[in-house]
Amino acid sequence: MTRKAIALITIVILAGLLCTAGCTTEQPGAVVSTGDNTTPVAAETSLLVYAGAGLKKPMTDIGETFTAKSGIGVDYTFAGSGTLITQMDLSRKGDAFIPGGTPDYRIAQDKELVGEPGYVAYHVPVIVVQKGNPQNITSVDDFTRAGLKLALGGADTTAIGRAGDKLFQKHGILDDVEKNVVLRAPTINEVVVAMNMGTADAALITLDQVNPKTMDTIDLPQEDGLTLIVPIGATAFTTQPDAARQFVEFVTSDEGKAIFAKHGFPTYPDPAYAGIKP
Repeated sequence: MTRKAIALITIVILAGLLCTAGCTTEQPGAVVSTGDNTTPVAAETSLLVYAGAGLKKPMTDIGETFTAKSGIGVDYTFAGSGTLITQMDLSRKGDAFIPGGTPDYRIAQDKELVGEPGYVAYHVPVIVVQKGNPQNITSVDDFTRAGLKLALGGADTTAIGRAGDKLFQKHGILDDVEKNVVLRAPTINEVVVAMNMGTADAALITLDQVNPKTMDTIDLPQEDGLTLIVPIGATAFTTQPDAARQFVEFVTSDEGKAIFAKHGFPTYPDPAYAGIKP
């Protein structure tokens, strides 16, 4: 055998040994053992969750906690519920949907975008006014007063906007209220900003969004029926049904609900809202 042939065989053998030593692949969700402890390795699985903009704070916390526990990543698209439904309908991608209330979830169900929901918390609408209530507003009927500046959520894009218009129609004041609207926002977050900046005299937002430093609140009568239940469910087109189910179960668990409570949401079920049905 020539020296050249011997050298070539040696190189091939060394390459094989190096690959055996260093070319191993960890499986997604594998567990590394370290003495008496086991630590989950970050999984390659990642969920795409469509979430209402008003749920950003609790859902961000939930995503971080869920990932730490399960090793499953969570990516969010936050927007108004109407926008999210359109995105889901067009893309047919994603794994879970959590809007601000059950009316929007039912729209997604009617389009066969999502399965049966679980329930998490309550979105409780309230009237907010500037600190000290300089306009002396006492109810939504005062929203018709000439010269008042109102900030409201979009009726086609937000759960709070849709609920508000339903209330104004019930009171027979929708057209007069609309004359005073200076902002119809695509998400509830812009309504909150308008109140914080003082560019609106009053608004409808949910209890969890109230900034007590800049706003006073006026409760709405329960008989107006504006309180919304926050639902969550897996999409009909998820390619990761087991991971999506785990996420939905975590959000609706006692631990998930406790995170919502930390951010000012009453959690489902609550006897105070026994008359509110999904």
